[in-house]
Amino acid sequence: MTTERFNQVIERADRVMRRLDDRDGAAREAARRERQRLNAGLKRRAAQMAVAVGVISIATIILGLILPTGIGMFGFLAAVGLAIGVVGLLAFMPTRPQGAAAPTTDLPNGQMVQRFDSYLYRQRAALPAPARAEVDALSAVLPSLKQTLERVDALDPNAQDARRLMSLHLPGLIDRYLNVPGNYRNQRDGEDVSVDERLVEGLAAGRAALAEITDNLARSDVAALETQGRFIKSRYGEERIDQ
Repeated sequence: MTTERFNQVIERADRVMRRLDDRDGAAREAARRERQRLNAGLKRRAAQMAVAVGVISIATIILGLILPTGIGMFGFLAAVGLAIGVVGLLAFMPTRPQGAAAPTTDLPNGQMVQRFDSYLYRQRAALPAPARAEVDALSAVLPSLKQTLERVDALDPNAQDARRLMSLHLPGLIDRYLNVPGNYRNQRDGEDVSVDERLVEGLAAGRAALAEITDNLARSDVAALETQGRFIKSRYGEERIDQ
């Protein structure tokens, strides 16, 4: 009875901490980005419906002009039915849950960051509180990383390291953790480290690596700006203009 009561208290505390975590800035920003991605998908689906209806309407008008007797009432009803059918097919066509799985290795840099951001958001609730804190810190790095990686070739060494972390190493760490049964996660290994602690350590290391990559890329941009500014100053500076 004491153990059961203790477990209930822990579960209640974990629910409270999860609600508090959801109010945190990093988690709130991750949720906002996920909503933006979902809204973008809905807009694409609406655009596809509009294009389909437009094509059917144009085809109906052309047929009405070409045929000597026009398309008639039955032709008009057939066109309307076809448009309704196509719209219904597009509306109820299942969409691939992009954020449910880890990003694939063939995605462009920017899309990979977005997919990884969505993956973290979807998996966050299943992780313990210390790991959720690391996920939030990791999510906070991603907007800057996306901005820099979008301008970098996929074969750049920094980009390659970031891509491996986002598509293989960090998702593999989280997926392997989720595969461990709950009653085994507090067991300690030969180094006296639990499964939960291994997860937190791995997430922290991955976050530090991505932050370092972001910093390296940003410093390269700053150095390029400084070089360009010095060149313009030396080439078109005040002394040359006066001469």
